Amino acid sequence: MTDFVDGTAFNTEQGNRARKLFAAVVLAALDDAIADDKKYGNGPEQIARWARSRDGREVLSCAGIDPNERVVSGLMEFVSKGIRTSVALSREESERRNAAQQAEAA
Repeated sequence: MTDFVDGTAFNTEQGNRARKLFAAVVLAALDDAIADDKKYGNGPEQIARWARSRDGREVLSCAGIDPNERVVSGLMEFVSKGIRTSVALSREESERRNAAQQAEAA
């Protein structure tokens, strides 16, 4: 019985790793679209085309993201802002930490 529990925990961990890997692919696709937008001015269209493609939908699903039109619109909006994912994520994390510190101080 304990072997089953250990196997389930292992499978859950493997699933989480796979989701993170696919999430990294989504972030790379966003960065590529941002680069295209700066170079050619068509980044939002590129990310929408990718997200609506069979491969894009599969990658989004494997990353744990429902590949619906609301998500496509959000991806297009993100690309149109032109902020690379690493910068956006670090800024978001920084703001989250500051908010937590302020909440603790209050």
